[in-house]
Amino acid sequence: MNDTQRVATENQDIGGLDPELKRIVLARHHDPFAVLGKHRGHGGNVVRTILPQAETARVGEQGPELHRIPGTDLFEGNLGHNDTLPQHYRLHWVGKDGEERSHIDPYTFPPQIGDFDIHLFGEGKHWHIYRVLGAHPHTVDGIKGTLFATWAPNAERVSVVGEFNGWDGRAHAMRVRGGSGVWELFIPELPAGTLYKFEIRNRQNGTIHLKTDPYGQRFEVRPNNASIIEPATAYAWRDQAWLDERKTRDWLHTPLSIYEVHPGSWRLDDDGGFLTYRELAQQLVEYVKDLGFTHIELLPITEHPFDGSWGYQTTGYFAPTSRFGTPDDFRYFVDYCHKNGIGVILDWVPAHFPKDAHGLAWFDGTPLYEHEDPRLGEHRDWGTLIYNFGRNEVKNFLIASAMFWLEEFHIDGLRVDAVASMLYLDYSREAGDWIPNKYGGNENLEAIAFLRELNTVTHQQHPGTLVMAEESTAWPQVTRPTWTGGLGFSMKWNMGWMHDTLVYFSKDPIHRHYHHDQITFGLLYAFTENFILPFSHDEVVHGKGSMLSKMPGDEWRRFANLRLLYTLMYTYPGKKLLFMGCEFGQGTEWNAARALDWYVVDYPYHRGVQKLVADLNRLYRETEALHDLDFEPKGFEWIDCHDAPQSVLSYIRRSGDEFVVAAFNFTPVPRPNYRIGVPEEGLYEEIFNSDSEYYGGSNMGNVELQSDPKEWMGRPHSIVMTLPPLGGVVLRLKALPTLTDEQEPDIEEE
Repeated sequence: MNDTQRVATENQDIGGLDPELKRIVLARHHDPFAVLGKHRGHGGNVVRTILPQAETARVGEQGPELHRIPGTDLFEGNLGHNDTLPQHYRLHWVGKDGEERSHIDPYTFPPQIGDFDIHLFGEGKHWHIYRVLGAHPHTVDGIKGTLFATWAPNAERVSVVGEFNGWDGRAHAMRVRGGSGVWELFIPELPAGTLYKFEIRNRQNGTIHLKTDPYGQRFEVRPNNASIIEPATAYAWRDQAWLDERKTRDWLHTPLSIYEVHPGSWRLDDDGGFLTYRELAQQLVEYVKDLGFTHIELLPITEHPFDGSWGYQTTGYFAPTSRFGTPDDFRYFVDYCHKNGIGVILDWVPAHFPKDAHGLAWFDGTPLYEHEDPRLGEHRDWGTLIYNFGRNEVKNFLIASAMFWLEEFHIDGLRVDAVASMLYLDYSREAGDWIPNKYGGNENLEAIAFLRELNTVTHQQHPGTLVMAEESTAWPQVTRPTWTGGLGFSMKWNMGWMHDTLVYFSKDPIHRHYHHDQITFGLLYAFTENFILPFSHDEVVHGKGSMLSKMPGDEWRRFANLRLLYTLMYTYPGKKLLFMGCEFGQGTEWNAARALDWYVVDYPYHRGVQKLVADLNRLYRETEALHDLDFEPKGFEWIDCHDAPQSVLSYIRRSGDEFVVAAFNFTPVPRPNYRIGVPEEGLYEEIFNSDSEYYGGSNMGNVELQSDPKEWMGRPHSIVMTLPPLGGVVLRLKALPTLTDEQEPDIEEE
């Protein structure tokens, strides 16, 4: 209802009207079914309907005329005692524009939502509530239409509005289901594709709020923001083999190399517009396969109003953004990834939501999804609101969202954004600007309980899927089971390693020996959690520069440093994540408003970095020692972490009897005749060298190295090798040839 309609309604001369009818006319009735529709009275059956757009109305095409109650848009007719109307009768009416119209009266249908659904939702335990709340194609007594439902416990009246009723909240008021706060209405013959919103009148102060559907599964393309009735999907999935294999996949011991992507700026089409989900599938999957990544992680594609938020200020927790196509188009994207052996991870944001008037903020005229006190309910740094994790229905909303993406779109994992902001009540707050928990501490007990339940439910319901935390503090047991006191996440981003490593690499090599501890410290805690090593979008925006620009020195040294950095990451314990553009050494900082600088791949140094990343992914996937024991101390051994004067590191990665040796020279000074201890005698072959001319390096290195029986670094054998400038090399023990029966020497018996 717009302002003009509301003023006109409230100014109608209805002083002598029956109070119940008056509440209908003023659009303030919590149960319009008690008044509208067909009712038995003392004088016979009475039909009432409110038609703000009508001049005249009747029941049935040739049925009795309904009379307008003077001064209102409420029509009423007495059918007498011998009424033969069907239960679901049709109203015929002439609009103020002179056009004839008809519809089945929505106020002839009984409640459609089951009591058990409402009970589970109130308990915060309805993991599929998105199938109940929202707008869903529905059939009652053979009549097709749409069932609407929303949660607004502090509303006096809730209506469905859209183009179909002139956006007038008087026309389709909903019924409330007892004290649950759930409102519902079945509108017959309303098809999929229809635009709609909820108009909510607060019962305390009478304020009107026009809101998009929190459970909406499709929205208009911004800047418009109406919800769209989405039909039940008919998409035919073809990834069952992938899903079956995922259930039993031992992800702890398999390679996980993630390519993080912002879909709106990876590439653009020929006209400078966004690629669709289907176009992105065809182009991105081929690229990712060629580079050897195992997974794609998408920055949030949950619907969001502002491009500049990159999706992190979500308004549609159950809708893939319409910027790139329809929900079925996104299903195609995921399906296509799975058919090509690529997993899909979705960035998901339960930590905060924007204040946009059409969204969740003050949804029913009160702080419903958020806390009322800004010391609990607002992120001042981001200008966003914080969920009230202690409210069952809010917790249910978020957990159901996670389940929705895993179930309806076959997503393989969720990366939970800004977990630290959820865990701490004093996150980014001054003293006095936060409220301690009941024990006097700064831990957000309700958020902790929510995260544990989120991880428990998703892992139980969808085994094999992953939930990863972006958590930047030393909070203990983030990736340990909930039954041992942990939060239950599958993995956690290793923000400490990322920060220390980038700070170290930003130093001029002449000074690195003073900062040697920054490159070694991470191993003190590397196995306290299941870590992902992230070089993410956050490291290449807001003036931080690109990965390449962080590297010191001239052009050759910057590229050598970058190749060295990636070699360190791929041999270091932990799963891998690299943001788009970093894999070819983009020179400029990421700009979400334009495509990556693909033209630079034509230049040898950039192309060399791209080839290096592809080879590192292949090495990582095919070498069990580099991924099998990423989270276990027995998978890593230092050879030497003390050579700060020469800025050299060396270590072993193991898996059972298999091992590889990795050595790194963090200076531009070549290190010929550099001796390191090795665990076994034999012939060692170089299987990777970041200084290869193939990648743009100086091609200094080794081919095969025979060990000496000379004790070194506490090991009985050692090798003398060449460490290339700003280079990293990986060696393995060359297997001795196996003799066939024909080659075996004859041994004469005595």
